[in-house]
Amino acid sequence: MKTYFKHTLLTLAATSLMMACSTDELDVKNPNQPTPSSAATEVGVISLGQGTVYINGLGTSAGIKYYDGVPGGFLTGALGFHELMGDIVGEEAANQFGNQIGMPDMVTLDDGTKVLNPSSVSTQIALIRTVNVNAQGASNPLYYEWAYMYNLNNGMNSVLEIAASTKFSGDAAAQAVKLNTLKAWAYWWKGYAYSRIGSIYYAAIINDKAGTTNGNYVTKEKIIDEATKNFDLSATALTALGAGGTDYNTVMEGLIPAFNRVGKGLVPSPAEWKRNINTMKARNILVNTPAKTMTAAQWGQVLTLANDGVQATDRVFTGRSNDNGDFMNNQSGNIAAKTFGPTGGTYKISERLIQDFPVGDKRLTNNFKQSAAPILFNQDRGNSFNTRWTSIDGGAGLPGVVVLTNLTIGAYELYLAGTYEENELMKAEAKLYTSDIAGGLTSINAVRTFQGAGLTALTGLTQTAALEELRKERRVALAFRALSFYDARRWGVITDGRKGAVVVDKAGKVSTNATINYNFLDYWDVPDNELAYNPATSGSAPIKNPK
Repeated sequence: MKTYFKHTLLTLAATSLMMACSTDELDVKNPNQPTPSSAATEVGVISLGQGTVYINGLGTSAGIKYYDGVPGGFLTGALGFHELMGDIVGEEAANQFGNQIGMPDMVTLDDGTKVLNPSSVSTQIALIRTVNVNAQGASNPLYYEWAYMYNLNNGMNSVLEIAASTKFSGDAAAQAVKLNTLKAWAYWWKGYAYSRIGSIYYAAIINDKAGTTNGNYVTKEKIIDEATKNFDLSATALTALGAGGTDYNTVMEGLIPAFNRVGKGLVPSPAEWKRNINTMKARNILVNTPAKTMTAAQWGQVLTLANDGVQATDRVFTGRSNDNGDFMNNQSGNIAAKTFGPTGGTYKISERLIQDFPVGDKRLTNNFKQSAAPILFNQDRGNSFNTRWTSIDGGAGLPGVVVLTNLTIGAYELYLAGTYEENELMKAEAKLYTSDIAGGLTSINAVRTFQGAGLTALTGLTQTAALEELRKERRVALAFRALSFYDARRWGVITDGRKGAVVVDKAGKVSTNATINYNFLDYWDVPDNELAYNPATSGSAPIKNPK
């Protein structure tokens, strides 16, 4: 019985985009899902805060039932697009144009053969402009991250509004703790939502009132500013909580489902939570600025935030499966799980991911196996995702080595936001770009040790060589965490291409020095599913990327 969601509302997005769907598709009249007015109690608003995250924002339905089972929900579909475009995985299935969204314009093999994008729409940018129309409905891949994140934002607006008028139990001090805990939660997730929106869409909407929308589209930079504002409001509420205490823990245990409160997902202390915030703020600077244009001041900001970011022993925000699959299904609820199968799952392991593992890396041995022969797919579906590699369920059993895929119920720990590894690698990059090569290598080595890579420590490298190690380490250590496209974008890979790439051609021949020209759109246009019902008002920022 799915008891922990019983008080939640299947809230709609903060924008009018949901009007594009039928009420049948949205299932908006569910008598078992109370309205926000019934959440105006202590138990009710806490439950609303939980359901807003684990059903409406990051869950597998969020009222968007027509997102079919091939790509899945937010955690596998919306985030899966990032790993497709970041060349961590490939996809043969054409649902939501998954096979085409990560299809490069051209692959040049070792023998000079040029393999063009086989799609009738011959570039990814042309594809996006073709399918980003409201008439595509559920097939528009640009729609999903927008819808899920505005669902999350809208729900947290409701939490804030309801919490402000809720009578909490206990004395005045206990009431203040409970209110501030809910504020910290709501502003944290609003910051998260705006972070994801501003890191992928060219323009978007700022909305701090539940159940309404507006047509004032602002630039992606202003959306990231809004993320920062909300993270800061969360930090302010956390500061007021001091060290936490019984009332804080009680509310947090109501907000985080019990099956997620395991391992790294235990309730974070306010201090740990503030470090999570700093990691996300550092991420927002890093991933939204091309590396070649980052200023010394920006590197300084990243380093300052990361120095007070997630530590190795900190608790972070995670998700797990349970018997009911309430939050995610153990076999298909995360990107890594969808790579498993005799020839891979929905997602196929990219040869470019495998080639980025250093020689002798135990993480490769523990998590991936090489097939006896190349695994070939329909070539009309793509020009780069043939592979010789599949994932290992539960790992190969190497002690102390990170396991990237685990289909056992409750075993896989899915990171929802920042992590120690990401934070440490941001420190490394900031140090490398500010001439602290030794310090940067120390951070890379720390991540490798943390994940059990079993590699000899890096020392004495040039800046160029150290940055190459950093590039590879971010792809390997942060695989399946939906950061790869951000990196490919800011490093210029999506525009300049990748040389020295391993590619398996349609005959199964392996090239080891291929060139891939991706030519992907760096920030997506506003989804037409939104604009069809909520057009931009006068004075709005441009809603279409000029590229």
